[in-house]
Amino acid sequence: MPDLGTYATEVLLAYAVSLGLLALLITWTWARSRRVRRDLAALEARVTRV
Repeated sequence: MPDLGTYATEVLLAYAVSLGLLALLITWTWARSRRVRRDLAALEARVTRV
């Protein structure tokens, strides 16, 4: 790890926050994708039954 000097805490905190937000965005996108697929499958099932 490079020497970050006096700003090590701030830099590492920025990395941690960035990675946390990225993980949150990926999780939210994955959950929304599952929800949209489920809703689309239900809509297609209704359309094909009629």
